[in-house]
Amino acid sequence: MTLSELYLTLLIGGTVLLASIAAARTADRIGLPSLLLFLAVGVIAGEDGLGLEFDDAQLAQALGTAALAVILVEGGLTTQWSDVRRLLAPAGVLATAGVAVSVVVTAAGAHWLLGMDWHLALLLGAIVSSTDAAAVFAVLRALPLPQKVTALVEAESGFNDAPTIILVLAFATATTDLPGPAPLLGNLLYQLAVGGTLGVLIGRLGVAALRRIALPATGLYPLATVGFGIIAFAAAGAVNASGIIAAYLSGLVLGNAKLPHRAATRSFAEGAGWLAQIGLFVMLGLLVDPSELPSAVLPALVVGLVLLLAARPVSVLACLLPFRGISWREQAFISWAGLRGAVPIVLATFPIVAGVTGARDVLNIVFVLVVLFTLIQGPTLPAVARRLGLTRPGALREIQVETAPLDVLDADLLTATIPQGSRLHGVAVFELRLPTPTVVTLIVRDGTTIVPDRDTVLRADDELLLITTPDTREATERRLRAIGRRGKLARWLGEHGAPKPEPTTAARSG
Repeated sequence: MTLSELYLTLLIGGTVLLASIAAARTADRIGLPSLLLFLAVGVIAGEDGLGLEFDDAQLAQALGTAALAVILVEGGLTTQWSDVRRLLAPAGVLATAGVAVSVVVTAAGAHWLLGMDWHLALLLGAIVSSTDAAAVFAVLRALPLPQKVTALVEAESGFNDAPTIILVLAFATATTDLPGPAPLLGNLLYQLAVGGTLGVLIGRLGVAALRRIALPATGLYPLATVGFGIIAFAAAGAVNASGIIAAYLSGLVLGNAKLPHRAATRSFAEGAGWLAQIGLFVMLGLLVDPSELPSAVLPALVVGLVLLLAARPVSVLACLLPFRGISWREQAFISWAGLRGAVPIVLATFPIVAGVTGARDVLNIVFVLVVLFTLIQGPTLPAVARRLGLTRPGALREIQVETAPLDVLDADLLTATIPQGSRLHGVAVFELRLPTPTVVTLIVRDGTTIVPDRDTVLRADDELLLITTPDTREATERRLRAIGRRGKLARWLGEHGAPKPEPTTAARSG
């Protein structure tokens, strides 16, 4: 790649990224899942739109799987263990037995209503049986629902990708006879057990390492945390286990441990998750050929209705009936909240790579199904929740605590450590006379935190946290330097805290 080609690629990529971010804001305002507009950006940028050509299904499969790993690591990092601990059993049953029931019912509908042969019908049923973690995390966390319901659907979406991928691979690679239930079950148990074990072990290894190793920069902690999740994904995949379940569980372990800079880690993971979603959906939008989609509308409607009105309700009822404490209203909502998104479209690339006859038609059906039924289910979830009595307009939502939103407040957070010998030692807070509206909000002294008042006396080795504004930041820094050099009478002594000039090259070399 030449530099000119690199610049053009970065220009196109940056423009698509900003367009997708703008689309996400638009989607949030009008109440649509952002994945739809991301897909639209990809379709518009494709060969029938702006002319970008992308038809490499194998590359899409590889990049899509990697993006799913990042999304699931982020999902694990932002999920509270206390919320899902009591729901592991029902979530596990939904993610395994529920997937099996959904595959069979959907395949039967495709076979009898559309005349598909059983091989292709089972493949299609397996592809669309997985709920999508990205869509679920984005939509449900914005609704004032009972925590039990949200946590159950989120846990299911994090767990059911692995069984679905196993079934899709088994059906896609079957050349003549379909695999029997015994090999499928054995493969499923192996992938879940080994992938889950590796995810938990690598997550705990990451916790131990990050607690004991002092990294030279704060920004390295989020990178290392997400890196352990990616290692778990790759390690599981290397031994033919489920990397998806390993990524989610490692993120869950890391996200619920008391690690340094947890707030920064969560913010970084959310940004990485958004980037993965944008890249994934735009790429999948590029992959489809819009001219082929109209013929897929009717099959997509039939399969989607079977999935929404039969397969999903039957699987939820069959799996959750033995569990007490989950009411029929909650089961009905869980059934309706089985959102599909990127996962089915990524899985639809597997039979294309495997050379299955009719695989391109399956991709088109899945793409149209995801778009149509996301338009149906996503915007109607709040109304369905209210109709079922699970929430009310204006109901109290969980408080959302953001990480130092100083940019919104037009403020800066400063930290300063008082060195030994500084004239700041012994100065009271009110004697600093910092420019308005700068305030000292916290003092860290000997490992303990102090909320100062105006009479609090500063000591050497204190770490000060100050809130100021961009307009007064320089004056604040000058005032602190002045007092540190000459004491609280610095101004009277002609000290104004100007930064010391950098030594010249000659002075440094001499």
